[in-house]
Amino acid sequence: MKIIDLRRFVALVDHGLHFPRAAEELSIPLAALYTSIEKLDDETGHPLISKQGAGFQLTPAGALLLDEARRRIADAPASAPAPKVAAGGKAKASKGKGRAPIVKGQPKPYKKRQGR
Repeated sequence: MKIIDLRRFVALVDHGLHFPRAAEELSIPLAALYTSIEKLDDETGHPLISKQGAGFQLTPAGALLLDEARRRIADAPASAPAPKVAAGGKAKASKGKGRAPIVKGQPKPYKKRQGR
């Protein structure tokens, strides 16, 4: 089991099994949270969360995994900070959005069509 999946599971339980709030707190898409929980379901072989009416409830397997997850997260080494990316980069050329604006007192930046 990956530590990131366990952290997401613990965050979900800490937010009262409310998926949108947990995803917002973790700054991840909601689909990524669902995928992490599904991975843990597959790895354990038991459902961790069951749907009860309008909400969710932790199953006995989920309660056991919660204790184990908290232990593993506490024992895990601190994650390395993300490397800083240098600012700047390659500039993109503009493809143009039609004619250039006409400035008073300046010649028109485009040629007129030739009359007949």
